[in-house]
Amino acid sequence: MSGETNLAILLSTMEPELLDEEYVFISVAGGQYGDAAQLSPKAMFLEQEGMTLVVSKSMADQFNYSYESVFKCITLSVHSSLDAVGLTAAFANKLASYDISANVIAGFYHDHIFVQTEKASQALAALKSVQ
Repeated sequence: MSGETNLAILLSTMEPELLDEEYVFISVAGGQYGDAAQLSPKAMFLEQEGMTLVVSKSMADQFNYSYESVFKCITLSVHSSLDAVGLTAAFANKLASYDISANVIAGFYHDHIFVQTEKASQALAALKSVQ
C-alpha cells in the first residue's frame, strides 16, 4: 500500500500521537551500524562527525552517555508517502509559531517529530489544530 501524497488529506488525517517514552540524541564518534546495539536505538544516522542515535533517556543514563536535551516523540499516524510535498513544512511552521523545535525523522510509513519534553503537550495541541 503506497502512502498518501495529497497535502490536504495528510493534514486533515495526520492524527498526532504523543508517545510515553523520553528520548535523547547522542553521538558515537567513529560509530558504525550495529555499534551500541545494546541501547536499542529508535533511530540511527551516520554523519561525518559520528553516528547519531536516538535512544531512550533511560538507556542513555544507564550506559552513561551524555546528551543536551530531552525530547518526547509525536508520531503522525497517517501513512504519508516519502514523496509527499509540504507536510513537514506545514507542521514545522506551526510548531515554530509556538517556539517549539521540530526534529523530524521520516519512516517508511509515518513521520516522527521529536519535541522538547516540556513543550510536548503544547506541541500536540498545536499539531491537532492543523487538522
